Amino acid sequence: MPAMYKVRPQHSAEVLAEHLPTCMYPLPNLHRAPGTAAPPPQEEVDPSLQALESRQEEILKRLYELKSAVDGLSKMIQTPDADFDVTNIIQTDEFSPLTTNGADLDLMLGKDYGALKDVVINANPSLPPLSLLVIHSLLCERYKILSAVHTHSSVKSVPENLLKCFGEQTKKQSRHEYQLGFTLIWKDVPKPQMKFSIQTMCPIEGEGNIARFLFSLFGQKYNAVTSTLIDSWVDTAIFQLKEGSSKERGAVLRSMNAALGKTSWLVGNELTVADVVAWCALRQTGTANTAPANVQKWIKSCENLAPFSSVMKLLK
Repeated sequence: MPAMYKVRPQHSAEVLAEHLPTCMYPLPNLHRAPGTAAPPPQEEVDPSLQALESRQEEILKRLYELKSAVDGLSKMIQTPDADFDVTNIIQTDEFSPLTTNGADLDLMLGKDYGALKDVVINANPSLPPLSLLVIHSLLCERYKILSAVHTHSSVKSVPENLLKCFGEQTKKQSRHEYQLGFTLIWKDVPKPQMKFSIQTMCPIEGEGNIARFLFSLFGQKYNAVTSTLIDSWVDTAIFQLKEGSSKERGAVLRSMNAALGKTSWLVGNELTVADVVAWCALRQTGTANTAPANVQKWIKSCENLAPFSSVMKLLK
């Protein structure tokens, strides 16, 4: 039967050659002359992302500047190693024994012609500052001191042993023959107070601060590391041994035991104010009998000195 209509064939060689690609997929021509086609549309940038990138760049810039500054300082300053043992510095410190000639009191307390320089301390008899009494005895071995004890009207009664804590004045001499006046007033105060120039200075408060001042009258000089360790032990004795909890006291006793395993005294091989304040804190809190072996040995060393043994009588 003849066909109803005739269709042109679509598989001729010309059609296949014209439409079939010569590669797997077509690509745009990157070598097109400029201006022949419009550039592809750019995507919109999120403003918050742009702000974040700017902030990151600013931070990186500041970090780089900081690193440069630190690198410059590190070349100028030699920082000690974290594991450095400060005992080496302490042992090279020059200690002057307490029994040598005294320092010039006029240089430390100021020159006052025609008048004796007086140190006046107010203290509460319910909490006697034992460390100040020990240092007073040590000062008496160095200087000629005119000592006196008085009772303020704010206190109703004072135990007899506290009224005689400086002992009896054996020799009655004229005032100008003494180097230093030391007056203790039993008064109702929250913490010990001291003045050495009644008209011109504010009081020094706190047993530890007064002890530091009085011990400085021996004229001993320490390097920065030794001074820092002494101050640290004084504060530890006052705030943790004397006023702290039982847990804090136990931790301090362990630290003391470790320190005294290396040296005869808490800081170095000579008595310092740290030993005086720590010994008094242990005796006042009643923790001396339960102390570790090195601390017990140190306590005996303290009490072999006359100023400590004389204060022991006040605790009985």
